[in-house]
Amino acid sequence: MGSGTSPVATDTTRVFGDLHEVAQRVREGLYAEVPESEELRPDGSPLPADEEAAARVSARARQERGRVLAAGADGLEKLAEGRADEISDDESFGMEAIVLLEGRPALLVQRQDFPDQAGDWAVLNGRRAGIHDSILRVGRVEVSGHPSLDWLGTAFLVGPETVMTNRHVAVEFTRVGGAGWTFKEGMASRIATAEGGYGNGAAPGPLAPGDVVYEVTGVHGVHTDHDLALLRVAPRDDGGAPAPRPLAIAADAPPDVPGHLVYCVGYPAYDGRRNEPVAMSRIFMDVYNVKRLQPGTTTALLPEGTVLTHDCSTLGGNSGSPVFDLADHRVLGLHFGGRYGVGNYAVPLWNLVDDPLLRRAGVNFV
Repeated sequence: MGSGTSPVATDTTRVFGDLHEVAQRVREGLYAEVPESEELRPDGSPLPADEEAAARVSARARQERGRVLAAGADGLEKLAEGRADEISDDESFGMEAIVLLEGRPALLVQRQDFPDQAGDWAVLNGRRAGIHDSILRVGRVEVSGHPSLDWLGTAFLVGPETVMTNRHVAVEFTRVGGAGWTFKEGMASRIATAEGGYGNGAAPGPLAPGDVVYEVTGVHGVHTDHDLALLRVAPRDDGGAPAPRPLAIAADAPPDVPGHLVYCVGYPAYDGRRNEPVAMSRIFMDVYNVKRLQPGTTTALLPEGTVLTHDCSTLGGNSGSPVFDLADHRVLGLHFGGRYGVGNYAVPLWNLVDDPLLRRAGVNFV
């Protein structure tokens, strides 16, 4: 069996229940995707030359994707039948693609919502209202005056005038001095809940109706023991929709770690230094820097309870993403990083319910 790796640190048999059912669903999906013609308009007339060339490239990409997934379906069936030693490298590669596309997807957020899901993640459809409310409270950390970057990561609303992100995000535009934490000279920041409009570049795009911008006005503090920072913000005052309520932060641990259903919301960015480019391309379809919903499970609470691990499909721009409990939409953890092919890490926030910094900042523990 091939030894491919991926951003997901969960074995195929743990991701899926009935492997035969998954294989059948993949094949049915491929059959449904087959178009009647790639080189004709809907009315039967031929495409212009430039559109015809683009259609042929698109058709080849779809054919290759279909080939990979069909091989993966074959591999899933062999695995289900106890024939793992017969799985070829192509089938192993295809199984990994199925895990990334179906088992731990990174769903594009549009209009602060997500597409209907089938299969194992159909459970998301029944949680849509709560997920929608979660998505509204997560934004991208944008900066001005930085020598090389226009945005840095993800942040989320945890108090009426407070957002949480990672320490390693905040130190890019803040510094500590005698008077405490302040902005670096010539720099400023804002948190924008916009979901797209960025394309694959880093520059911020136009805001859509319902998007909220929080100007970062100061720093509550940067934690000394955890990769966590709390920023003071003021919502945009332009007569638009009122700012969303703060997210509920879990004051107690979930009852079942590992295996608890969770989801992240954030802005995964391309990072070929720490992640394998082919795997990233399969799951993110070469679209980065936009808001995504990333479901998965908790995988462990490391010794001493200082780190919660999870297997949502995240990338560098997810730094500062909230890890939500799918059952009640409370924030269980603050995502701060991961290791390719190993796992992802978050600060378990219930351990900080009595932390002086979070108490002073008015973090909304529930």
